[in-house]
Amino acid sequence: MSIDFSVNEGVATVRLNRPEALNAIDYPMRTRLQELWRHIGSTPEIRAVVVTGTGERAFSSGADLRRTPPPATSFAAQMFGGAGAEPEVGSLTVGLDFDTPVICAFNGLAYGGGLEIGLACDIRIAADTARFGLPEVTVGSMPGSGGTQRLPRLIGSANAMWMLLTGDSIDAQTALRIGLVSHVVPPEALAETANGMARRIADAAPLAVRAIKRAARDGLEMSLQAGLAHERQMWGLLRDTEDRKEGREAFVQKRPPVYRGR
Repeated sequence: MSIDFSVNEGVATVRLNRPEALNAIDYPMRTRLQELWRHIGSTPEIRAVVVTGTGERAFSSGADLRRTPPPATSFAAQMFGGAGAEPEVGSLTVGLDFDTPVICAFNGLAYGGGLEIGLACDIRIAADTARFGLPEVTVGSMPGSGGTQRLPRLIGSANAMWMLLTGDSIDAQTALRIGLVSHVVPPEALAETANGMARRIADAAPLAVRAIKRAARDGLEMSLQAGLAHERQMWGLLRDTEDRKEGREAFVQKRPPVYRGR
């Protein structure tokens, strides 16, 4: 399988698995990723997700240009339909806007669509051997899965435009300095670090976790006042939940809480 998927005690792992091709993304991988995003988003038992790659060289080198032939129909035909039109596969990150937190663990280079998957995640950590880039401009194209929109929001316009317009790549320490990733660790510590974060998230109250992600994500598109009102609404929705009561009682009783997502 080009993508391995597993769930262990509420933590899902999505692993890109074409190491012989630097985990480059071909058509089957793209469609499988979109299926997995939809599945994860509709499965409340999954409380956290880790996305990573197989091997030490690459998280993903992006689209597999050798195995991605041009479509037989125009983009307009794909978008609007018509006789003989092929389905439009769409962005790699379609369906990745669910409320379950996602950690991207970059185990190696992340170029093009590989980096764009990470940009759509909530937490990004990297092995100190990782490199990052959006080189589409160097082959006459442009990012098509959120790169031009998410990268400036994450690292600021100046750094983003430099990377987008030149196709230059950066190393892990630079990515840490400009805020593209939050942690850089030795390769052998990457899986443990990512899984430890995911485990802490999965052990927290699931409704609270999802409400926090939604409030923070939606607030980026709002004014401060609108964001504060949105936050207050999320807080109000949590106020009378069983989990909030359990969390407060467990704190008083000095015991681990048992959250049930209700």
